[in-house]
Amino acid sequence: MAEQNCLVTNDWICGEYLRSRSQELTDATVQHIGITAVSVLIGLAVAFPLALLARRGRRFAGPVLGLTTVLYTVPSLAMFSLLLPVFGLSAALVVTGLVLYSLTILVRNILAGLEAVPEEARDAARGMGYGPGRLLWEVELPLALPAVMAGLRIATVSTVALTTVGSLVGKGGLGNLIEDALPSFFKAQVLAASVLCVLLAVAADLLLLGLQRLLTPWTRISGTSRTAGTVGGTRTDPDGPGGPAGLPAPVKVEAG
Repeated sequence: MAEQNCLVTNDWICGEYLRSRSQELTDATVQHIGITAVSVLIGLAVAFPLALLARRGRRFAGPVLGLTTVLYTVPSLAMFSLLLPVFGLSAALVVTGLVLYSLTILVRNILAGLEAVPEEARDAARGMGYGPGRLLWEVELPLALPAVMAGLRIATVSTVALTTVGSLVGKGGLGNLIEDALPSFFKAQVLAASVLCVLLAVAADLLLLGLQRLLTPWTRISGTSRTAGTVGGTRTDPDGPGGPAGLPAPVKVEAG
């Protein structure tokens, strides 16, 4: 009986709320995931060419990094107000704002990852006849993946949280439920939506971490590689002669 009356007593934990509003929670969660995923993917697509531009020299790096930093400091309410005449009260308004916020993290991490590629790896690739395009896609980008994925994880978790701000225009996913519950302080709804936001952020981070480990196997040193060292003066490495394209791996295993 107590559980059935938890909606009346406005308890924080209420099983009846979860049962009676399950469809509402599902719809809000799906919208939240959709807006987050689209925003991060578009942000990554925009950040990559900007990072390549910034890598060309200081005269490009300064304006690119400065602009993305300034965008990140703009309050969300002001950002949405500036974008409102262009996109109206739509999901595109929220997505555009989230994309702009993600650029400062993604551009810096992509740039840092590319700049951290060992020069000897580039020289080796050029000696094998790699052109600029092939050098970027087959050598530099794979070796920069750990830094890129780290930035992607941060940007994704940040976007999961920022998506709730979209409730200002009715496109905030779980944020809509939180905003609707605040005037009456509907505890069960506030708690349920907040917990789901946290779970989404954790799940997204773990998913991207697993993807990073799958895409960068050369960064993992297995127990056998730690003890194998060298055999007959030849370096043994479970990932082969090196990292991508047969070039030196970013993690070296010394003789033990």
